[in-house]
Amino acid sequence: MASRRAGEKLILEGKVRVNGRFVLLLGTKVDPERDEVMLDGKIIRARRKLYIALNKPPGCVCSHADELGRPTIYQLLPKEWQIVNSVGRLDFNSEGLIFLTNDGQFALRLTHPRYGVRKKYIATVEGKVEPAMLAEFTRGIFHGGERLKAEKARIMGSSNAKSVVELELAEGKNREVRRMFESQNVSVKKLQRVQIGKIKLGELKLGKWRTLTEAEIKTLLLES
Repeated sequence: MASRRAGEKLILEGKVRVNGRFVLLLGTKVDPERDEVMLDGKIIRARRKLYIALNKPPGCVCSHADELGRPTIYQLLPKEWQIVNSVGRLDFNSEGLIFLTNDGQFALRLTHPRYGVRKKYIATVEGKVEPAMLAEFTRGIFHGGERLKAEKARIMGSSNAKSVVELELAEGKNREVRRMFESQNVSVKKLQRVQIGKIKLGELKLGKWRTLTEAEIKTLLLES
């Protein structure tokens, strides 16, 4: 109904009642399952929490709007579900698994470094990748003043023309996989996120979405 700051203003203006009584004390706690909250005489109900898994296509951004007019992932969702936000991001050219939700606590637990939820990527890069390069990634490298580190890394296929590498990260800093390869002067041709925690992309088709099951949500929260 309002941002936090605007909500505080509504409370101080005497427009909010809980269980029939006006509440003027900021920070008053309510239980949405039991307490009746009213704004200007109308009952306010908590929004249903949504948890979505989407297979993001390349060529779109993870913002609600883009100043350059590029397509967004929200155009792939029903209009009534525009209240969700992406849990972390994938850059414009990357693809794969991304979660969207209107549950802020869920998003925090999956993105904050202290919880260390692991994410798995498959990168197709130019040229032949040697094991020594991946050893550097797992030890940690510095790029742009930040330490970037893969928890695990393995070569899935390699030739003189291209290599396919699987990497597992715990932090997911901005463009972390691409920056790792950039530090070695290696160009990434395709980058796909295939797993977050124990939830795999599976057979979800590019540009399609599904809701997470209760069991999947609990699994993700137990991991974090």
